[in-house]
Amino acid sequence: MNQEQQFANTLEEIKRLAKNQGNCVGREQVKEAFLPLGFDEKQLEMVFEYLKEQKIGIGEPLQPEDYLSAEEINYLDTYLESLELLEELSAGEREAITLSAMAGDYDAKQKLIEIYLPQVVDISKLYAGQGALLEDLIGEGNVALAMAVEMLETAGDIADAQGMLGSMIMEAMESYIALNVQEKETGNKMAEKVNQVAEQAKELAESLGRKVTMQELADETGMTLMEIMEAVQFSGDNIEDINTSNT
Repeated sequence: MNQEQQFANTLEEIKRLAKNQGNCVGREQVKEAFLPLGFDEKQLEMVFEYLKEQKIGIGEPLQPEDYLSAEEINYLDTYLESLELLEELSAGEREAITLSAMAGDYDAKQKLIEIYLPQVVDISKLYAGQGALLEDLIGEGNVALAMAVEMLETAGDIADAQGMLGSMIMEAMESYIALNVQEKETGNKMAEKVNQVAEQAKELAESLGRKVTMQELADETGMTLMEIMEAVQFSGDNIEDINTSNT
């Protein structure tokens, strides 16, 4: 394994450790993890800065205002207030409900969903600020929770059931973030393409003294006709220097 791969793997290990610790790592934990790479203080500070950008607390958990928008904080406060209305249960009662849910009892499954709603919120905080709104993360987590509860009959014991619920909630949020980021990247690339096509069309239109066809623009710029058509479509046919009535 080369140093770049080792660095990337170590960074991912630190991020996983942070999630298990409430999205927080100690400075000594980071130093120890990167010790085999021989990082000096300057390099370690760059790692710490990266972790902070990933909304990971160094030494202590971040406060909500450090990684949530004002709208997300307001939503979180309101949502948590609604959860306060749920019945508080003892550890024994929770275990009994979990066992009944594992046995297929419908009412127990619904009660177990209620029990885990606050945990969905806690998990969502671990993923906040990574490309998705907190409200959406909680929504995805709640859907995953409802699905996971229906699969508890395959769990071997209470620990397995708890692990299944937690892992499915986390996986749902991770998948949503990945999809959201991918869609944003695709949108950004298309927006750049629209701007490029619009600029090229404007230059050619000025030289010809009229609107240009997509085929003329393709011949002049070397872009494919398909690229231009996609850009025009993405813009909603609003590239003013292109005559869309004739390719």
